[in-house]
Amino acid sequence: MSPKENRSKAAWLSFALVLAVGIGIGSYFRSETLVPAAVAASQGAAGRPSPVKALADRDVYYPGTEDLAPDEMRVTACGTGMPSVRPKQAAACWLVELGNGDKFLFDIGAQSMSRISAMKIPYDYLDKVFIGHLHLDHMADLPSLWISGLKANRTYPLRVWGPSSTDPELGTKASMEYMRKMYAWEVASVTGKLDDRGIQVEVNEFDYKAVNKVIYKENGVTIRSIPAIHAIDGATSFILEWNGLKFAYSSDTSPNNWWIEHTKGVDISVHESFAPPQVLIDKQKFPVQLALPLSTLAHTSPAQFGKIMAETKPRLAVGYHFYNDHDTLPAQLEDIRRTYEGPLAMATDYMVFNVTKDDIRVRMAAIDEDIWPMPSTRPRQVDRSRKGAGVMSEFTKSGDYFMKDVLTDLWDEVNRENGTDVKLPAGSVW
Repeated sequence: MSPKENRSKAAWLSFALVLAVGIGIGSYFRSETLVPAAVAASQGAAGRPSPVKALADRDVYYPGTEDLAPDEMRVTACGTGMPSVRPKQAAACWLVELGNGDKFLFDIGAQSMSRISAMKIPYDYLDKVFIGHLHLDHMADLPSLWISGLKANRTYPLRVWGPSSTDPELGTKASMEYMRKMYAWEVASVTGKLDDRGIQVEVNEFDYKAVNKVIYKENGVTIRSIPAIHAIDGATSFILEWNGLKFAYSSDTSPNNWWIEHTKGVDISVHESFAPPQVLIDKQKFPVQLALPLSTLAHTSPAQFGKIMAETKPRLAVGYHFYNDHDTLPAQLEDIRRTYEGPLAMATDYMVFNVTKDDIRVRMAAIDEDIWPMPSTRPRQVDRSRKGAGVMSEFTKSGDYFMKDVLTDLWDEVNRENGTDVKLPAGSVW
């Protein structure tokens, strides 16, 4: 049997073992715990069991339905995939919620805003974003959070933390300035029409070379940065500490001494475990001369991830930044278990981790694909005296087809329904 066939056989055996353990655990809970509790509630026709009560303990997270305890941390994977997004996995994004009410986003890659929406958090609660580096798959959805938050009535600036680089033009501050210029039309179109106090972006650029330096310290929460090794200078990783709990997030990096030194014993260690070289070769037809350095030098391969976790010994190791499928997960597990035997979760989008000093609970979120943005928690205010940088020309106004008869009836109906008296303007251009 060839080495590749041996590898494949071992991988499937590993996967089968994980699946069998999962099925066994699930069967235990169904037969010994959940079913009797539900059945005891009622008996159906002819005395046959007929459960009618809700299960007491559901092994799934329903966003917006559970309190967060004062001493609890909840971490949600809002993007776990590789640089090219797909329906199943958005690009890098991790939401951290704390029992003190604070919420933090670590990276906000392409497509992650849809996952953030599914968590049913009002956008005006989300104002703190920590970006590990400025690759598209780690910050592409930042403009969406910025503008969508404004439209959802975030009444204060969006706060962004990100690294510097060797050239100021490659740092986070310059990136945010260019973002504002890129969306100048958007900014001009909402100024004076919506409550635009949230249009400002507060940029906190920190030195990418700083080792374990405090970059955030508020409300009992401390966040430090450490350098990362990825692409060019200007990549970083983060460590959050609160209430005796520690969360570490690598963003993108190859193995480095800073992570080994400063993340020992953290409660939850989220680190990239990129697709192994052979998977890149088989799945995406990468040449060997590209697959090897991309997987093991530009990123951290599963075997290297395992070695890092073996040396740092977190309460729970979490691998991300790979396509988590039925045929790729076994290869990840096989390589990780070459070097690490400790507690492990392999992330996919909507995986949720509830962390306390006594326990770490891992579940999947049940999402509502018809979700609307949550209502604002603050009253809207609009200053009509403020004007946007852009105005509508007489040429554009001349094309207005003002349906006064239709709109008069509609406005009157809505006013009656809501007990208001908002006047229909003379023209429909707003």
